[in-house]
Amino acid sequence: MDIVIRNGALITGDGKTFHKRATVYVKDGRIADIQIGSAGTSDEIAARTIIDATGCIVIPGIINAHAHGCICGPSMPSGSPPLDADDIAYFRNRHLLQGTTTLLNVCGLAMGDEVYSDGEVRHQIDIRVSTAHTLKNIQAALAVDGRGLSVPHLSATIDEMLAAGAVALGEAGGGQTLGGGAQEYRFIPEAVLRETGIEVTPATARRLKDVVLGRFLDQAGGTSDSMLEDELERAGLSPHVTTEGIREIITRSVMPSVALSLDGFDEIAGEAARVGYPAIFHNAAPSAKRLCTVVEKHPNALIVAGHSNHPSFLPEEAVSIALDLRGKGAVIDVSTLDCISTHWRNDASNLDALIDGGCVDTISTDFAGGHWDGILEAIHRMVRKEQLSAPAAVALATGNVAAVFPQMAGDRGLIEKGKRADLTVVDHVNLSRVRHVVIDGRVAVRNGVPV
Repeated sequence: MDIVIRNGALITGDGKTFHKRATVYVKDGRIADIQIGSAGTSDEIAARTIIDATGCIVIPGIINAHAHGCICGPSMPSGSPPLDADDIAYFRNRHLLQGTTTLLNVCGLAMGDEVYSDGEVRHQIDIRVSTAHTLKNIQAALAVDGRGLSVPHLSATIDEMLAAGAVALGEAGGGQTLGGGAQEYRFIPEAVLRETGIEVTPATARRLKDVVLGRFLDQAGGTSDSMLEDELERAGLSPHVTTEGIREIITRSVMPSVALSLDGFDEIAGEAARVGYPAIFHNAAPSAKRLCTVVEKHPNALIVAGHSNHPSFLPEEAVSIALDLRGKGAVIDVSTLDCISTHWRNDASNLDALIDGGCVDTISTDFAGGHWDGILEAIHRMVRKEQLSAPAAVALATGNVAAVFPQMAGDRGLIEKGKRADLTVVDHVNLSRVRHVVIDGRVAVRNGVPV
């Protein structure tokens, strides 16, 4: 045997199975055998690597199917320039140390060969890309930014991207093109700084956006000048910009891409139905109505409603929309964002409501401006709050994800004989504490340290 993991408890990833003690045998990158109980074998004695999982639980490696910032190509659905190489390396390692073994970067407009830069050593995590190369999605990116897009990005097709290794479609829409988080922590603050010379926080940008445009970006939800004046005073902007001026700044930053991005929903759903790959959509207050229509219009498309706990929803609204989408056949994904422990901009009220409502299928991180909390942090929280059993919670990030994304993860996500040996060993008291990680039958993290 190559690796034997012994003396730990075992959660298989199917949502139900938990063994108090088991031994997992790994050979040639695959799970060779699983022995329930404590007895050893000659294979164990002869193994090249033995991991003692006493006091730990062995779970399938985490599959994160909605992340950003981990590839060297154009970043985000806005087609922005690639992130700094040091930031990319940092984000990849954070995911690894949070137990992730497979990751789908859903910026959507990078090419298949832009996961890594020329000559770069491959990361331990299996990093894949998605494709949103349709006319309206590209036009939406250009309306916001698009500075990272070159002729190959602008001319690529869905079929070409899938042939080059893309494993999903999307993300259709995004915080940049649909007035979400990236507008709040990047584009609106940048626009305000250019026009006024004053720096505003993401929380201030969100309040200003909601006052000017409303939660649904329909401007009907916007409020009076008196309320806007109060927000300008609160942000220290009153001496620098009028209410009319801030309305123009916010509208000019947010709105040019919104209609284009929503039209891109129909393009991506139609392509998903045609090619048979899953498609990830930005599910938030401004896009939920269109997404419900798209799901009805394209019943043969496998549609994933991304970050269905988006902070633009009210909790009861998030549950109602998720139940409607799920009833129509969509997959409901939630994201940790920064709502578990960081609380930079968000809290867990929508996540709690969706979990308590029993309408969550999968969990991912998204990006949250690079401040996302780990998936296992959310899983531990669900178990501690007795919202879900440990097997059911773990399945949201393992077996369930593998079932939705078979082109990426059909050979992993479950601990069973013959599956790819992607395994994460976590503390049995705190499931968010990662001790060891095995990826494709090789040790990637040992005692909390990347190998």
